[in-house]
Amino acid sequence: MRYDLVIFDNDGVLVDSEPISNRLLAAYLTELGHPTSYEDSVRDYMGSAMHRVHDLVEERTGRRLPVDFDDVFHGRVFAAFERDLKAVAGVEEVLQKLAADSVPYCVASSGSHERIRVGHRTTGLDRWFDEERIFSSQDVGRGKPAPDLFLYAAERMGVAPERCVVVEDSPLGVRAAVAAGMDVYGFTAMTPAERLVGAGRFFSDMRELTELLM
Repeated sequence: MRYDLVIFDNDGVLVDSEPISNRLLAAYLTELGHPTSYEDSVRDYMGSAMHRVHDLVEERTGRRLPVDFDDVFHGRVFAAFERDLKAVAGVEEVLQKLAADSVPYCVASSGSHERIRVGHRTTGLDRWFDEERIFSSQDVGRGKPAPDLFLYAAERMGVAPERCVVVEDSPLGVRAAVAAGMDVYGFTAMTPAERLVGAGRFFSDMRELTELLM
């Protein structure tokens, strides 16, 4: 193994949540008078923390989202997760291999701790991630594309940034990892490789990741 720590993004990499989340986000913003398509949501918000949604809407329209926006949105998302969410195909095999080889790994997500845990409980991935392996943008204040979250995760895991590889599927996440001085592998199941500028390697099937890490 060429790395001392594998850092996974969560949404779209561990759990297949991006289609669910972006569909609901687009619908809710449209409902509030900010017409947004699914494609708009993926382009503008995929991989980002919630503060980016608030900031972009206010910047574009001069209007703030309701104070309960996050609570309402997450309520809808969590209900949909419980009905429809699945782990990304092949990710359990990757985690099993890392654990068997005693390779440290963790998750560093723009989502809240609650969102991460709901997704992991629903899909059964919680057995692979204890509290010490879960990091959220809530922990640092600035979400992706700032490098803070990835640097914080590496520090807490006791690994130098240059010894880490990040598995990401969003342009914002790739930018954050590059800014942190880490290698990045781009997962292209939803996002074309040409949009993941800065990633060193690309793969479209999670089952390919084990070989790439060797």
